[in-house]
Amino acid sequence: MALHWKLVIDTEDAPALADFWAAALDYVVEDNSALIEHLLAAGQIGPDLIAERHGRKIFRGLAGVRHPDDPYDEVTGAGRGRRLLFQDVPESKTVKNRLHIDIHGEHGTLEELVTRLEGLGATRVEEQNQGPAGHWWVMRDPEGNEFCVT
Repeated sequence: MALHWKLVIDTEDAPALADFWAAALDYVVEDNSALIEHLLAAGQIGPDLIAERHGRKIFRGLAGVRHPDDPYDEVTGAGRGRRLLFQDVPESKTVKNRLHIDIHGEHGTLEELVTRLEGLGATRVEEQNQGPAGHWWVMRDPEGNEFCVT
C-alpha cells in the first residue's frame, strides 16, 4: 500500500515562504481557518498560537500549500495530495540543501519562467547546460533554499 507524504521545509517565515511557493508552483495556500476557529472555541488552543494573514486566521509559524486539483480535507484545510508544509524553526539555514524542488516549465519558456520567479523574490545562482539534462537554472527562494528550473 502506497503511503501518503508531504515535503516539510524549515523556515524563518512560514507564511511568506508558503506565499512564494504557492505563486511559483500555481498552488493554493491551505486555509486552516475553520479548524482554528473550532480549536479556539473548544479551548484546545490559545490565541498565542494564532496569527492573521490575508484576512484569515493561520497557525503561527506554520503554513501549507497544495496542488489545486488534489483532494483536501474541508474541515482542516490540509491537502491530501501533492503538498508542501512550511514550519518555522529557531535556527537559520547554514548549508546547501540535500533535497530540493525542480520546477519544470513548458518547452521554450525557461527564461520567462525564471524571470517570473525572480519577480516573486527568487534569485538566480548558476546557469547549467550539461549533457542530456539540457539547460536549466539553479535558483534560491526568498530564504535561500536552492531549487532548479528546467
